[in-house]
Amino acid sequence: MSVSRTKQSQFCRVIAIANQKGGVGKTTTTVNLSAALAELGQRVLVVDLDPQANATTGLGIDPFAGGVSTYDVLLQNGRMSESVVATQVENLWIAPSTLDLAGAEIELVPAFSRERRLDSALASVIHDFDFVFVDCPPSLGLLTVNAMAAAREVMVPIQCEYYALEGLGQLMRNIELVRNSLNSELDISLIVLVMYDGRTKLSAQVASEIRSYFGDKVCRQMIPRTVRLAEAPSHGAPITVTYPNSRGALAYRELAKEVVGGALARVG
Repeated sequence: MSVSRTKQSQFCRVIAIANQKGGVGKTTTTVNLSAALAELGQRVLVVDLDPQANATTGLGIDPFAGGVSTYDVLLQNGRMSESVVATQVENLWIAPSTLDLAGAEIELVPAFSRERRLDSALASVIHDFDFVFVDCPPSLGLLTVNAMAAAREVMVPIQCEYYALEGLGQLMRNIELVRNSLNSELDISLIVLVMYDGRTKLSAQVASEIRSYFGDKVCRQMIPRTVRLAEAPSHGAPITVTYPNSRGALAYRELAKEVVGGALARVG
């Protein structure tokens, strides 16, 4: 890793992006929010903990290119500093995933300090960044537990569709378990409404229900359902690069400003 800076971050926000329900825009949010924050001058690291490696390919990195991956960091004593590589976006780096990570859930079971592998690995690089986003797999296994043990915040993308809250109760229970046993500082700090379709009453109803339940944890900026957001990963770049003037890019830029602003920038 070559990450030079004039001074270290005074405070790095480590955020796990999690939702056990698949297809909810979790990786899309990881990639595009990270790129939008990098545009604002924030130094951002994405840690890809999903065996599908979609965040890795979405940022233009070949998961089959070799080198140190998050699998090596968690299970082969690889150093996080050696896994971090620069992306095409200035101020944005990634610790890439590989398909080897698919077996990590089983391999971690007998491992010493199995829940804190990521937390220990991040300690050597965390001061080089302003944000670390951990893209979790769509499950609540040991990889996600590692992310939650290392993070202080959990961001939950929720699609504005029927069954939007499906599985969210179990996610909240697991966060409570991690908070009680591994990481007392962990909390859901951000709810991001994604796949919003302003043409339907359903999207508005779901958004209203989620805001009434979670209050000011819900970001004001919603992410629209657009074809451009679906197409961007095929180009191996975030939407801020491939379609910089699209509705999706503008939405993630506004969301980035909100995230940088913290809780005071959000409304219920």
